[in-house]
Amino acid sequence: MSESIKRPPVTAGLRGAGWNPARMERAYTVKPHGLRTADNQRTLGFLYSQTGTEKTVVCLMHPREFSGTPYLVPDVLDAGCACWVQAPRSIGNDLRLEHEVALLDVAAGVAHLKKLGFTKVVLLGNSGGAGLYAFYTQQAMRVPEARLEATPGGRPVKLAMADMPSPDALILVSPHPGQGKLLLNCIDPSVTDESDPMSVEPALDPFQPANGFKEAPSSSTYTPAFVERYRAAQHARVARIDAHAKALLRTRALARKELKTLRADTAPSSELRRRVAYTPVFPVWRTDADLRCWDLSLDPSDRQVGTLWGADPFTSNLGSVGFARLVTPESWLSTWSGISSNASFEKCGNELQLPTLMLEYTGDQAAFPSDMDAIYESLGTSDKSRQKIRGNHHGMALAEGEESGQIAVGRAMQAWLKDKVMV
Repeated sequence: MSESIKRPPVTAGLRGAGWNPARMERAYTVKPHGLRTADNQRTLGFLYSQTGTEKTVVCLMHPREFSGTPYLVPDVLDAGCACWVQAPRSIGNDLRLEHEVALLDVAAGVAHLKKLGFTKVVLLGNSGGAGLYAFYTQQAMRVPEARLEATPGGRPVKLAMADMPSPDALILVSPHPGQGKLLLNCIDPSVTDESDPMSVEPALDPFQPANGFKEAPSSSTYTPAFVERYRAAQHARVARIDAHAKALLRTRALARKELKTLRADTAPSSELRRRVAYTPVFPVWRTDADLRCWDLSLDPSDRQVGTLWGADPFTSNLGSVGFARLVTPESWLSTWSGISSNASFEKCGNELQLPTLMLEYTGDQAAFPSDMDAIYESLGTSDKSRQKIRGNHHGMALAEGEESGQIAVGRAMQAWLKDKVMV
């Protein structure tokens, strides 16, 4: 059933990600749609409409978060489009997030919208949703037999058999290079023992005053030599975690192989059954340490000192909430490894041959000017445009009395949709 609403409540979600109810004064309808994916799992979407006659639909989705009221919904509707807001199958759960599997959620939504009669589908990727939609678009635009057959952890995924309609256009708002590339930039490489969150290599400690750290709101000052060593050590730490994840998967694969070699009349031992069933889970500590968040002279922008999680790196590095805090080998390799993950613009961008708009915030604390340059350059299409707008990662104003970046981004998006898509 659908419901006519004029003044909706703001639902909980990412900080600053929900809409302002004052911007939804015109009546609209919202209808939930329960879907089945190609691997027989469930996903849920909400279709917003003002007229019920729209032919273009704009989709929003994040691979691991969900807000039923993203702040760009009012602008999508005011542009004359319907808006599809979709939830991932595992909200807020990194344990099960393999991006190759998440593509089946996206596919179910896009295929459903095509069946509803929409003639044009635009994917609007905000933050982590940008990498997800870029990855989907890459795979959807391939012939089925050229699509990926397995996740980096080896799980088979039948993308070739799935109905994966290609979108007509892409919009990227405050994108980052991909979940794995994001973590590669912000993982703390001074960890010397993954089983000991307190272990520190002093020469690589980003929060050691001797290395240039200053408490916020002061900007730290890291030397070029320290930055170079730090970046190399970040890559090395991710490679070590990759090796650990792959070793865990090999151990389980050997147990499964052993089970298959048993004679039909031989019952497996309890010990073997435990090894076959065991799914390892491990924490990844200290994942909020991008030097650019603390030294504003690195990749300069309008941002303030600190990260998405705040200005106290000790709390965000060692608190219970953080990027990739608890993972399986499969989810680490597919989502959070900047080496192994397929869901990055570095690996997907050159195959994106469709009209694309990129809107970036100049005070973003998750993706920085060099990241934005790399994303834009990676896009294979010649039909692309880019705008810089003042705001933080969620588009909130950087100074008191200043227009919200969310408003400016919405305005730019509406103009582009009307010019490029709804013609």
